[in-house]
Formats: sequence, structure tokens, C-alpha cells
Amino acid sequence: MSKKQCSICSAIDSDINPIFSKKGLFVCRDCQNKYGASIDDLISRLDIDGENEEYYDFDINFNNTSPKILKAALDEYVIGQDEAKKLLSVAVYNHYKRILQNNDDEDDDVEITKSNILLLGPTGSGKTLMANTFARFLDVPIAICDATSLTQAGYVGEDVENILTRLYQAADYDIKRTEMGIVFIDEIDKIARVGENRSITRDVSGEGVQQALLKIIEGSVVNISPQGGRKHPHQEFIQINTENILFICGGAFDGLNDIIKRRLGGNMLGFNSDKKIINNDEKYFHLVDSSDLMNYGMIPELIGRLHIIATLDEINQEAMLNILLKPKNSLIKQYQKIFALDDVELEFEEGALKLITQKAIERKTGARALRAIMEGVMIDLMFDIKDYAGYKIVITADFVSKNKPPMLIKKGLKSTKSKTIKRQRS
Repeated sequence: MSKKQCSICSAIDSDINPIFSKKGLFVCRDCQNKYGASIDDLISRLDIDGENEEYYDFDINFNNTSPKILKAALDEYVIGQDEAKKLLSVAVYNHYKRILQNNDDEDDDVEITKSNILLLGPTGSGKTLMANTFARFLDVPIAICDATSLTQAGYVGEDVENILTRLYQAADYDIKRTEMGIVFIDEIDKIARVGENRSITRDVSGEGVQQALLKIIEGSVVNISPQGGRKHPHQEFIQINTENILFICGGAFDGLNDIIKRRLGGNMLGFNSDKKIINNDEKYFHLVDSSDLMNYGMIPELIGRLHIIATLDEINQEAMLNILLKPKNSLIKQYQKIFALDDVELEFEEGALKLITQKAIERKTGARALRAIMEGVMIDLMFDIKDYAGYKIVITADFVSKNKPPMLIKKGLKSTKSKTIKRQRS
């Protein structure tokens, strides 16, 4: 896709000086500051009537793309979760193929409707990473929002429409890019309604938020504030059509296993029960259906708009080890690059890596625990990084367990002997 260019000063679009477009007019941030006017003001001054509305054609990176290619892109960053990645790849491919088909075949009577996605999986299993990877690969804007900060209109907290404001800002204030972007709503399980009796207290951040999300997720024209914040009667609004915006909702849904067990009879007592009992809680998660989600506290109208349900597995030790080593931006590669900038070579023994993954699993926070543990292991070495210039540091299992210092080898020496660092870890 060619770079956008300011219609006034011919500046090229950049992170420092982004260019905003509307009705065929391109204006950079510097020109807006210089003339003290927004792009809407400049449009009215120049008397642009919208004939050039389609001048900037948003081009999705969709050529020669297939579900297999999308899954291969996920494989570079997300370890395991093959079934979920396959389902997501097909869903995202069909979504953008639908957009292009609906744009090309305006005379066709058959209009393909969109399918939104619900991701169920424990914390740290890769839900957010998958959505980010798709957006980066397809070059579409993405807004990642937390459902716990949303409240019903009129209460303290964020309005549901602010989700679209974030997407509008991520799209460099370009309406056409915004209307073809991806919204990832995390912690969707945290807005489950409190209970069946709704007369005791108002469920401000529960059922009310679910109902407010309905029209946005299904597809409608929504008025948003360009800069975010609360809506005011005299505020200027921008209309965003959510018909082609892909919504991906994710949540851990703690306790959902127990609901599925009750439905399947997994907790039944007695001698004549002929129901199958599954001992592995992870297997129950894959048997989820809409009735389980309703019993959890999600309203039927919202579940009906999340047509595709994908479940992610809890990460085991083997997957943790692969997460440390295999992805393009794996933690090991990141730390090796950080140390290499100070002329220090970093190497990890297999025993050290296994001990790190074991500690991560004990924390029960998924892959996120790996960085916390790695920071704790490497903090002393990074503090004294300048002292080790020209050396190779070998991280051992004893160093990870804080029993011994790591090995230090002078780079360029042919001898295989190594001496240990004299400085003891505090």
C-alpha cells in the first residue's frame, strides 16, 4: 500500500507526523497545528462535497492469502493451540473475503453476513497474541479493550462506544480503515450478570454492558467522540459503521468447567448413573455450548452474536519450553539481543530452561509467568552488564535455583575450560 501524502505540504505519512484522511483530503498533524483547524474545518473551508470520498481505497494485505497462510503466520508467534488457530484462521479469512466480495459484487442479491468470535481459554494461553498477529499480518487496525472498565451509560467508567474510539485512533483517524478493523474485547467473562434476581441492585458493569454491546457487535451506525471521553449534547460526533468490523471476545471463564460437569452429569452420585465422567477438567472446556455460557451469566442475545466459539488449552511444560525458544520474538532471543548490544553472548543450558518452565507452571498464570521469572533470574546480570563485555555467560540450572553463579567464558578462546563469576548473587 502506497504511503499517504499531505494534500497541503506534501509530507509523507509517519509516526511523528501522521496523516488523517476524509472525503479525499489528506492533512498531516503539522498542518492542522499550523492552521489551527481540524480536518473537518478544512473540508468545509475548501467546500469539498464528498465526490472524492473513494479516492483513498483501503487495501487489505489479502492477496495470495489463505487459511493455511494465516495459520502459518500464527505458528510463528503462538505455540500449540492448533485447533483454535485453525478455526480462527478460517474465520478471519472468511470475514475479509466476505468484505471484498460484498464490495465487488454490489449487484449480487446474496449478501454474506459476518461471524464474530468468542475465545475461551485460561489466562496466558495466547488469546490476545492471536488477535494482534492477525492484525499485523493483514495490516488492519486493531483495538484491544478490557471489558472490566466498561459500564452502563450514565455511570462512572467508560462508555461502550469508546471501544470504537480506540479503533478510530488506531486507524490514524481514517474512517474507512476503522470500518474494516478488528476489535478484541478481553475479560468478556467479567461482565457476566450477577444473578437471576436483578431487583436487589443494578448490575452496572454486567448485564447492562452486555446489552450495550449488542448493536455494536451485530453491525450498526454508531456515533463516537473522536477524542474519547463522555458524550455531551454539544459535542461533535463521527459516525462509524460496525458492519465490517470483526469482533473477537476473549475470557478465561473460571468456573465454567463446573457448569459443564453439571450439565453432563459429571458430579452425579449413585449406583445407576450411566453418564460418562471425564477426569480431565481441560476436556470439559471443549464440550462447552451456549447453554453453559448462559448459566455462567452471559445473556442469550450476546451469545447469539458470537457465532464461532474456539477453546484454548492450558499450556503444559513442553509448550512452555517451546514458547521460550521457537517464536520469532521468543524471550530467549530477546534477552540474547539485549545482552549482545553490550557485547555479551548469552547461552542457556537445557536444565535451566526446564527449571524456568517448571516455575512458570507453578504460578498458574500461563505464558505471562515466563517473563516475570526471567526478569528475576537475569536482573543481577543485567545490573552488572558492562562488567561482562567480551564474555559468554552460560545460564545453568544451579544459577536459576540461586545455588551457584553462572559460568563465564572469554569469547574467542579455544579452550573449553570455563571459570565461574567470582561475584556472588545477592
